[in-house]
Amino acid sequence: MGLIVYNVQDEYEGLRVDRFLSEQSDDLSRSYIQKLIREQRLIVGEKPVKASYQVRSGDLISFEVPPNLEPQILPENIPLEILFEDPDLIVVNKPKGMVVHPAAGHDSGTLVNALLYHCRDLSGINGILRPGIVHRIDKDTSGILVCAKSDQAHRGLAEQFKVHSIHRMYEAVCVGNFKESAGTVTGSIGRNPNQRKLMAINERNGKPAVTHYQVIRNFSKYSHISCILETGRTHQIRVHMASIHHPLLGDISYGGNTSSFKLDGKDLEGQTLHARELGFIHPITGAYLEFTSELPEYFQKLLKKLENRN
Repeated sequence: MGLIVYNVQDEYEGLRVDRFLSEQSDDLSRSYIQKLIREQRLIVGEKPVKASYQVRSGDLISFEVPPNLEPQILPENIPLEILFEDPDLIVVNKPKGMVVHPAAGHDSGTLVNALLYHCRDLSGINGILRPGIVHRIDKDTSGILVCAKSDQAHRGLAEQFKVHSIHRMYEAVCVGNFKESAGTVTGSIGRNPNQRKLMAINERNGKPAVTHYQVIRNFSKYSHISCILETGRTHQIRVHMASIHHPLLGDISYGGNTSSFKLDGKDLEGQTLHARELGFIHPITGAYLEFTSELPEYFQKLLKKLENRN
């Protein structure tokens, strides 16, 4: 039997536990989830819950899975760009196109597969599907991630993310030009009621979100910006910039169509977004650490093309 553990993130707060689990894994049938609940084997914290239980941010949901349903997350020899590593942490520069952890349709080639090959000793707090994963960035977002190798480090980092004390700066290319040189976007973010895989401005059921942006340069029809996150909601920059009519270039999900833009003769694949800086207090040593990663090659080519268009 294998133990599965899910750590509930902010954006899922308020969902019924059975719905939460069905959204987390396509490998678990609704009937199996209901069976777990009936048999009081679905545990939140240390107590069994009913199907009507509404999950809360930070909840640890656990249950045993029969061997034939237990996912096999295998180490893979995938190159990693490591910015920092010690016995408790590893900081990596994730490339565009890499999924952070296994999920339906992505059971290999993920950052977790690569980390398992490189480290083998990762925090177990987020269970066998997400060992070491404290925070995530989207598949098509590149840039810096910190992962935990020990449970103590995981808990310390998770607390910093929870209170929004971590420094996170991103760079992006948006559609359209800005009249002002800097600004702040506010608007609660929650699940899109019509498309559950997407997020939306949702003042009724969402969580408060704040994004500070600054224009680095306005090009013809596009803008290069930096964003500092005061909060860290799923798809926050993508949703907030789309809400002020400046969706990220390449972000088809939120309106950043690429039909009129080509790079090396091809459409851009996914949003033009890079996690450029990450700063936090080391949860074990207490030292402040800050990391910067260079813009990926495609991003630099894109900026040069936009500059040549001007």
